[in-house]
Order: sequence, then structure tokens, then C-alpha cells
Amino acid sequence: MSIKAIICTIVGLAGAAVAALWGGWTEAMTILCVLMALDYVGGLLVAGIWHRSPKTETGGLESRAGAKGLIRKLFVLALVAVAHMIDRLIGTNYVRDAVAIAFSLNEIISILENAGLMGIPIPKALQKGLELLRQKSGEDEEE
Repeated sequence: MSIKAIICTIVGLAGAAVAALWGGWTEAMTILCVLMALDYVGGLLVAGIWHRSPKTETGGLESRAGAKGLIRKLFVLALVAVAHMIDRLIGTNYVRDAVAIAFSLNEIISILENAGLMGIPIPKALQKGLELLRQKSGEDEEE
């Protein structure tokens, strides 16, 4: 079997997995994945360069914290797959994207928090909005 055939087979299997698990790829899922990557890289920068990570005692890089972050993000993608299954079960096509959009908003909050930890000035209106979202989600109670 040639290299080209192997690559085509791998790409075909990946496409079949995407179609089976998530019902195809949507713009909402692309945005979610981009935001997840940006958040993860931002978290690495906050810990690795600024040493201000709230996820570790020292504020620096820690492999365990990084692994937890990746596992959480993989689990979010699994939840998007479950949402697609719910779509199939009830005969709709919007639950998957609604879940992806909701998690995208959560990623945006985390990206803005990372930006603040890096010393990037966050406009007051966004700061107030973030605080309101934290209060409504009960995030302060969990931590």
C-alpha cells in the first residue's frame, strides 16, 4: 500500500468518525475548537511566562494542570457529540450547535481571564459582564 493510500484511508476514517460522532462539522464546532486552542495556549502563557496561573500553587507550569485542561476540553467535545445524539433522538438539528455555542461562550470568558492575568487591560464593561456571568453561574460558590 502506498503512502498516498494510507493517508487517504486515515483522512477517510477521520471524516467518518466526525460524521458518526458529531453529524458532520459545523461552523459552531470550528469556532469552539479555535477558542479551546486559544484558551489552552493562553493558559500555558499565563503559567509559563507570567507565573500567575490560578490552577497551580506556584502559579507556574504544572503538567498535571495542563493534562486536566486537555481532558476537560476533550470531554466538552464528547458532550457536543452527545448533543448530536440527542438531536438524532428527537429529530432536530440544533441541540449540537447550541451546546457548542454555550461552551464557546465559556471559552471566551476564560480567554478574557487569561488576558487579564497577562496584564492586558480589559474594558470595564467586559469586566462587569464577566463578574455578572460568574455570579449567575455560581462559579464563586464552587471555588
